[in-house]
Amino acid sequence: MDLTTLSGDDTDERVRRLCAKARQPIRQDLVEKLGIAELDIKVAAICVYHTFIETALHALEGTSIHVAAVSTGFPAACLRSLNVWQRFAGQWRRGRMKIDVVITRAHVFGGRWQALYDEIAAFKQACGAAHMKVILGTGDLLTLRNVARASVVAMMAGAYFIKTSTGKEPTNATLPVGFVMARAIREYAQQTGMAVGFKPAGGIRTAKQSLDWLSMMKEELGLSWVRAEMFRFGASSLLGDIERQLEHHATGRYSAEHRHPLA
Repeated sequence: MDLTTLSGDDTDERVRRLCAKARQPIRQDLVEKLGIAELDIKVAAICVYHTFIETALHALEGTSIHVAAVSTGFPAACLRSLNVWQRFAGQWRRGRMKIDVVITRAHVFGGRWQALYDEIAAFKQACGAAHMKVILGTGDLLTLRNVARASVVAMMAGAYFIKTSTGKEPTNATLPVGFVMARAIREYAQQTGMAVGFKPAGGIRTAKQSLDWLSMMKEELGLSWVRAEMFRFGASSLLGDIERQLEHHATGRYSAEHRHPLA
């Protein structure tokens, strides 16, 4: 899971609190009740605006948690020049940085696939060695065929991950879209030998929903994709429900262990 704060009123303190949650996503009392301290559970990354990159890197120093920054006119992808992007390029080359870029949806609507490829390839070049996640904004792409084609173009242009949504569209991650993107990833891997990751983002709020996505990934791509290096949820509210479910489980187990022997 990646934790995200991408609000207009974000502050350094909010980012630091998010980083603290990333370090310890589950309450310590639950960790102890469930006996899972040895698992060293933490999230994969946090995602912030450019302004808070240094704050996040400092707050996560000494951990393996990555920092992702949203770029290219997030969330609308209206950036018409690479000038702004290139001002930040030096930061991308730091070891724990990941970059989320948003495609220009108009290229998809107009069937301008070469233009889409060129745009993503330019972003990839600016990223240098930093891993680049490409956000398709699938809720805006109108058809599943457009989703499939945009997925393939993004992978051909150098995407490390393909991601459904910014989380800001009216419709974000849905299972039909996830199925199409996972199938595109599978076919691309079969044809090129290159494994690309997948990130559904937005609208996934419950542990039960997450199980549907995990099942889909296992069936379509196999267990090698069901790990943080290849699959992420972009759904910060999901963590709250997972913690509630663990609390129910821990409370139920504790009650069972301490039930009166004659009960």
